[in-house]
Amino acid sequence: MELKNWFTEFYIHTDVWDSPMAKRARAYLNIPAVKVNSRPYENSNGPMDGKEFSLSKQRLYLSAHQGHFFKKCPGTSGAACCNYFVFNLGAQCTMNCSYCYLQSYINSPLTQMFTNIDQGLEELERIVYDHPKAPFRVGTGEVIDSLVMDDITGHSEILVDWFSKYPHLTCEFKTKSNKIENFVTKKHAGNVVVSFSINPEAIVSAEEHRTASLSERLQAARTARDNGFPVAFHIDPMIYVPDWEIHYAQLAEQITSLFKASEVKWISVGALRYPPEMKNILRERFGAQSQAVTAELFLSKDGKL
Repeated sequence: MELKNWFTEFYIHTDVWDSPMAKRARAYLNIPAVKVNSRPYENSNGPMDGKEFSLSKQRLYLSAHQGHFFKKCPGTSGAACCNYFVFNLGAQCTMNCSYCYLQSYINSPLTQMFTNIDQGLEELERIVYDHPKAPFRVGTGEVIDSLVMDDITGHSEILVDWFSKYPHLTCEFKTKSNKIENFVTKKHAGNVVVSFSINPEAIVSAEEHRTASLSERLQAARTARDNGFPVAFHIDPMIYVPDWEIHYAQLAEQITSLFKASEVKWISVGALRYPPEMKNILRERFGAQSQAVTAELFLSKDGKL
């Protein structure tokens, strides 16, 4: 998960060269930044092969977001909606999980982070003003891990401060990292949930590359809890592996031995799922032995395996 030496290319748009995030990133990363007037690789769009997708994880581009930050989670057609909203602060992830849906979703040759979070929060403020009693649940981890880039972005500190002004809202940091040090000791309103996507360590080590270990995530969750932050867990995706019953039973025992029910805001459980076309890039990047392709899968009503 170390980012100082991870990126092989680093670009900053001219318009945001002196933004707080750009200055922070230039000071943090051990690679010089290139000032650009437009998006690098701007003629490269559309589906990527496995090599191109892997390269996109090591090319960082900082720019201002030109669209809406806040939107309703698209969910799954025909499924009950959980009324979740997303606040997008970037796209692509430096982690490398074999089953990641971004392999069939992202078509940008870069990892892009948005520097103008202040404008995003102004947008969110207007929505809260228009709906003063709506208890929005807002997540930042739809198309990027909420915290893995935090040393570069500093977004967590800004969001904890902002949400403390609106205790009736809920913000969720969803992560496979243990990067909580930037915000965990800050004053907060108890409405920022630090949630961890987890799996048995056998699956973490085999399929969730460049992530924190299970023990590191659970320790981070305990630290967050000890500092008054609500915590949550996403056991998602569950993957069929030999002795799966033992692995997942042990995972449940680990959670219940470390946390009381009253300390856990929610637990979600999801099955392995992805569009059929993703199987090709998954095999290309991780081989035919990945547990994400060896389990028997069936086509569901929404067209996913």
